[in-house]
Amino acid sequence: MENSGIEFLNKIYKDLHLKEEVMHTAKPSDDKNKKVERYIDRIENVTKKAVDKNKLSLLKKYYYDKYVIKKENVPDSYFRLEERIALERGYGHIKYNEQLKNQAIETIIKEQEDSIDRWLEYFTSEETSYYPTWFKYYTFQGMLKLGEYDKEKGEYTKRTSSTTKPFIEINREAVAMLYSELIKLFKKEEILDKELEKLLNNGSFTKIYSYITKKLDEINKEKSNSEEGVWKKYNQGSDPEILFNDVHGKGTGWCTAGGIETARTHINGGDFYVYYTKDKEGKFTIPRIAIRMENNKIGEIRGVAKDQNIESNMEKVVKEKLNEFPDKEEYLKKVKDMEMLTYVYTKWKNKVELTKEDLRFLYEIDDIIIGFGYEEDPRIKEITDTRNIRKDLASALDCKEEEISLTKEEALSGNIKYHYGDLDLENIRNAKGLKLPEHVGGNLRLHNLTSAEGLNLPEHVGGGLYLNSLTSVEELNLPNRIDGSLNLERLIRAKGLKLPEHVGGGLYLNSLTSVEELNLPNRIDGSLNLERLIRAKGLKLPEYVGGYLNLNSLTSADGLKLPNYIGGYLNLHSLTITEGLKLPSHVGGDLYLDSLTSAEGLNLPSHIGGYLYLDSLTSARGLELPDNFDINKLVCSDEVKMQLIRRMENSQKCKII
Repeated sequence: MENSGIEFLNKIYKDLHLKEEVMHTAKPSDDKNKKVERYIDRIENVTKKAVDKNKLSLLKKYYYDKYVIKKENVPDSYFRLEERIALERGYGHIKYNEQLKNQAIETIIKEQEDSIDRWLEYFTSEETSYYPTWFKYYTFQGMLKLGEYDKEKGEYTKRTSSTTKPFIEINREAVAMLYSELIKLFKKEEILDKELEKLLNNGSFTKIYSYITKKLDEINKEKSNSEEGVWKKYNQGSDPEILFNDVHGKGTGWCTAGGIETARTHINGGDFYVYYTKDKEGKFTIPRIAIRMENNKIGEIRGVAKDQNIESNMEKVVKEKLNEFPDKEEYLKKVKDMEMLTYVYTKWKNKVELTKEDLRFLYEIDDIIIGFGYEEDPRIKEITDTRNIRKDLASALDCKEEEISLTKEEALSGNIKYHYGDLDLENIRNAKGLKLPEHVGGNLRLHNLTSAEGLNLPEHVGGGLYLNSLTSVEELNLPNRIDGSLNLERLIRAKGLKLPEHVGGGLYLNSLTSVEELNLPNRIDGSLNLERLIRAKGLKLPEYVGGYLNLNSLTSADGLKLPNYIGGYLNLHSLTITEGLKLPSHVGGDLYLDSLTSAEGLNLPSHIGGYLYLDSLTSARGLELPDNFDINKLVCSDEVKMQLIRRMENSQKCKII
């Protein structure tokens, strides 16, 4: 078989015997097969010596210098693409300066080096000892030419000197099948797959490997039509190599599977979930869905269909899993909003007329646009800066242009259906004679209004509503919908207060001491401040609070039912006993229990994203920290901390640094 392998190499690489590195080992009397044979023998000897003398690093460096992308070859188009992706996801106009470019290039180079390492380590391992060197040479040289695998076309793209992706993942099954079928060809045994036989005779590694990959992909797909599988969670801050090794070489196309540095970035940024279905041995090892978290929020969801979309038979699995995440609706809305904004932005760029629906979306008439960044998506302003806003809004709302206001003076002139932007009325202390628009697109600021007498608020406020100075709700009729925050921080009593069904931001009731007749919304996307509330009896809190929850003055947990999810901190500073206390399963920020003197009966959340304040504890008895909680984030006496450390020294339940 060795001779057949050498002849095969000469057939594929017609000028291989003339290359300088081959001629270096040849003798004048050698024919072309003998020249290549000596060269392959030399590769085998050099590799063995490198492995035996533990000098594989020198061999790796040789391959890095020869095949890894050079800094100057990283195309500018790579950074432009990353900027466009960031823009389309709502992160804004991110510009790659020299520092960011250098950081990105370092990662690209490192991941290409790591991917070459994996091939070299694979071919020098016991696992591949039965493969002859000519076959390893053929496979390695062929692999170096392959770019990404296009599942729809069933073929690999061509790799060039400016390709930024890591080298392809090792598909052990494909390599084994390639070798097995080549040996059949050399022995003139029957190859049942006539298309594959034709490709083997031709010898193109790219075409053969593409065909085998496609064939295995189809076989695995047939085996995996069942939805049956298991979810595996990789905790934030855990070993990225575990995640990487589990998904690498499985043909997902995920960047997490392509390089350890990307896997490290992802696992440091938040928890990571992967759904695995069965392999041919019946083990759950085939990755089908990935959910990447950004701290406490869903960052992205990827599948293994074309363009990393979710396969149709996996959609049900995703929907069921999403029920575990309190921000699932927010995530789905972000994706939908960014897709729609990209659609509108592209139409605008190409000077295509925007429809009524496009305009209602762009001006956030029915709902606010949410992206993945912290600021408003800059594309919105980029478009509206070039538009006749009054005309657009009149068209979107089916009204006259004179019923649209753009200034404060226009807004207060009467008969205004829609005011564009914020409406700042901070100087108004009396609502007498005040005629507000039916809708305010941005914030409505009435900070200094002390009485609601005569106040007719809009039906809808697209931003926040600020009534900071109101102490009474007498004659107060709030809008049906407030997309931003509602500030009633000086309100003393809630009797007669009817809150909107939807509050998109925070709800500030800082001065309330009683919850009599207080009906809170089921969901508050921002923070909830009830810092002066002394008793919780009769209080029904939302199931979900996206920001912090401040119950700073609460002295007893009697009647207290906390939300299951709190995205920010939870302040229970004045609570002295744990009786009746049931904490949320998730607290994204700090947890203040600094007046508790005993941890007996204390069941902490399964996730605490910030610090845990237990300053008044005198003993660690009864205190069980959440899994993977960093003990350095526990604020307590040195004695209590030492008791915990002694108890947990041999436990993996918390991270001791």
